[in-house]
Amino acid sequence: MRPPTIRDVAERAGVSKSLVSLVLRDSGRVRPEKRDAVLRAVRELGYRPNAAARSLSEQRTRTVGVLLDDLRNPWFVELLDGLNSLLHGAGLHMLLADARLNRRLGHDLAEPFVDLGVDGLVVVGTVPDAGALGALARRMPVVVAGAHEHRAPGVDVVAGDDERGARLVTGHLLGLGHRRIAHLAGHGEVGALRRRGFEAAMRARGAEPLVEPGDLTEEGGYRGTVRLLGRGERPTALFCVNDMAAIGALSAAAELGLRVPGDLSVAGYDNTGVSRLRHLWLTTVDAAPHEMGRRAARRLLDRFERPDGEGLVHLTVPALRVRGTTGPPPAGGLTG
Repeated sequence: MRPPTIRDVAERAGVSKSLVSLVLRDSGRVRPEKRDAVLRAVRELGYRPNAAARSLSEQRTRTVGVLLDDLRNPWFVELLDGLNSLLHGAGLHMLLADARLNRRLGHDLAEPFVDLGVDGLVVVGTVPDAGALGALARRMPVVVAGAHEHRAPGVDVVAGDDERGARLVTGHLLGLGHRRIAHLAGHGEVGALRRRGFEAAMRARGAEPLVEPGDLTEEGGYRGTVRLLGRGERPTALFCVNDMAAIGALSAAAELGLRVPGDLSVAGYDNTGVSRLRHLWLTTVDAAPHEMGRRAARRLLDRFERPDGEGLVHLTVPALRVRGTTGPPPAGGLTG
């Protein structure tokens, strides 16, 4: 028996071939009842698109370039899972590149993707040289996920509401009774927004914000915490720019003989899988990375159908996840 074709699917579902194509590309322009009929016909017939033939006819490679700020960051794993779930369903395959490594080697960040003829590009995280994205967007659809810097014409941005998330976690610590709260800050626009939310929440409650510069790494969190806890008047709570910095803070507290949360409360940001490990059980902010990845894929698929137009910005709503690393301040606070 010959394999089923897109025409067979259309006849079984009672729709046109073009509508079947829209459903297979996960287009948002198809009514739910029509989508259900097509997907049911696909299952019943066992239809599988011929990727090679489709690529030739559409002049597309069915690939999407994904440029990550740093492959070592576990937060990206969940974002990529959400991204890939939708792209795979649309018959697209991801090609990954590590921007950190490319920068170290002096390579152009996007050139390999251009050479491979990818159909579109998703930039995940904060990547330098944002100006180049505007020029790139004139050649292919470009979406930025998890960062705020890349506001270029024709580039869609899907990110978290970082300022709102920072206010949430700072309000949680203030609500527990803390007043000496320090923020281990990070770089880039994400770091700046989280710092802004922290400072705004502190000043709204009449508390003086304490900020220690740092980065997004475990080592940076460790070193920043050692500096903070070595001062005369120690903070009773730390809000770290992300979960990796918070893990470094927990290590520093343990080395200094401080109990968490008895002597020091620690909170992170991102709700990575590491934060949910039972022996850490870190209070953190869930920035919805899986949903962010799905929305980034949705924006890219929409760009394939409507390549023109201004870039859109969509912010996912953060949620606080209270776990075992935050509690009331110690009686009388900590002294040097």
